[in-house]
Amino acid sequence: MTRELEVAITSTAWPFVEARRLVARLSDKLPPKGYVLFQTGYGPSGLPHIGTFGEVARTSMVLNAFSYLAPEIPTRLFTFSDDLDGLRKVPDNLPNPESLEEHLGKPLTSIPDPYGKTESYGDYMNARLCTFLDHFDFDYEFKSATDLYRSGYFNPALMEILAHYDEIMAVMLPTLGPERRETYSPFMPICPNTGRVLQVPIITHDLDAGTVTYRSDKGNLIEVPVTNGNCKLQWKPDWAMRWYALGVDYEMSGKDLIDSVKQAGRIVKLLGGLQPEGFSYELFLDENGEKISKSRGNGLTIDEWLRYASPSSLSHFMYKSPRKAKRLYFDIIPRTVDDYLGRLSEYQSESTEKRLANPLWHIHLGTPPIEEVPLGYGLLLNLASVCNADDKAVLWGFVSRYVDNATPDSHPILDSMVDYALNYYRDVIKPKKCYRAPTIMEHAALDDLARTLGILISTSTPEEIQNKVYEVGKRHDFPSLRAWFKALYEILLGQTEGPRMGSFICLYGLTETISLIERVLSGDDLAKASLD
Repeated sequence: MTRELEVAITSTAWPFVEARRLVARLSDKLPPKGYVLFQTGYGPSGLPHIGTFGEVARTSMVLNAFSYLAPEIPTRLFTFSDDLDGLRKVPDNLPNPESLEEHLGKPLTSIPDPYGKTESYGDYMNARLCTFLDHFDFDYEFKSATDLYRSGYFNPALMEILAHYDEIMAVMLPTLGPERRETYSPFMPICPNTGRVLQVPIITHDLDAGTVTYRSDKGNLIEVPVTNGNCKLQWKPDWAMRWYALGVDYEMSGKDLIDSVKQAGRIVKLLGGLQPEGFSYELFLDENGEKISKSRGNGLTIDEWLRYASPSSLSHFMYKSPRKAKRLYFDIIPRTVDDYLGRLSEYQSESTEKRLANPLWHIHLGTPPIEEVPLGYGLLLNLASVCNADDKAVLWGFVSRYVDNATPDSHPILDSMVDYALNYYRDVIKPKKCYRAPTIMEHAALDDLARTLGILISTSTPEEIQNKVYEVGKRHDFPSLRAWFKALYEILLGQTEGPRMGSFICLYGLTETISLIERVLSGDDLAKASLD
């Protein structure tokens, strides 16, 4: 046994904790199907959002940890799309929403694609899901509810649901309100005339015939098979049926589904199956603290994150504290990138114990990239801001002067960060920039700072420059050093927060910073800002 494996067996990193529970459940026995199955679920009623990615990313981390602990046991990851479900609401963030109104209630794969690119609405959403999963190189297998229902793959499991109909009703009815109990059935027939998924009372169920009977809105009785896609299960019995039919060994879910997990667990046991291992993660919230929703389109999209930061930084965000609710909005991106870079710089010198607890081990399968990144994302953003940069070459001009012999080829991670920083500056920071004029006291302090910087030599370190900035602030009547730095950010950068000034001035240059201050004191930069 290697030293690293010894550490993994006792590591407190949450993917290893989860993986060890699954190893213990198996008791060194290979499941009859010949592999351990991990599953994630996707409801394609709206565009995939970052929460969807988070479930696949986190599940993959557990799968990788499991494979490290039990390399002799094959694994598979299914990403399951519940695309036979009926469309209940038209998402707010889709084009031509009125074109979808007439299709409410129909299976997602029976609704025309509003984008005109695929055969159906469900197919379009599934394609978007697979595109972004492929972008992250996840090793997964896509599964469609429509395909598995209509092909007959689920038929044996659906017959088991029918055989345990009354027992499943006994599980579900106590969890429903009085009005919902009147119409509830595990089976939702798909109307042969309208194609809609119906939530109607089931009059009779016939195990021998394999059918259920309901009364149409015209009063006549209609008998339909429960197999071959003629009926869709309500989602909690559907979840349990899927665990049973596919033999799912591990599936995580959001904290809002804790009770649903319990009910599905009781149903899968009635069918003779096992409830998968898994854990409940906290939900992602938008800037206002509200739950992110596919139909509302609030919160960040995958495309937005990838415009402003690397895929690895997003995986890093997903790794951290999965049982704590996290707000997910634009301001979190720079902090997450810099946190990722900090972990990257620590990794190579860490002990085995710390490496296996480092998120990068789980993000990069134990082999994170080796590159010293001398600049943080936040610092690049502030450089772009003060330069009002639209040209990548402008930023690299400062970077190459700050880091000897640095080029895009020698520092590929840094080069990609420059691209991301420019996008973020143009889209997020520049529209919100708001400069203000200095007060009389601040004017004197800035003049003092310019003269102080003029005394320093060009080889001064960031720490030496930072100390001088501190000294200037202390010489003037600021209520605190925090107020001094806030004034620098608002007056020089046009924003309320900013970088460590010593590092920024070293990067931007002493001469350039003095010129910037002098322009501000003369009013030139404020005039320019008002014109912008």
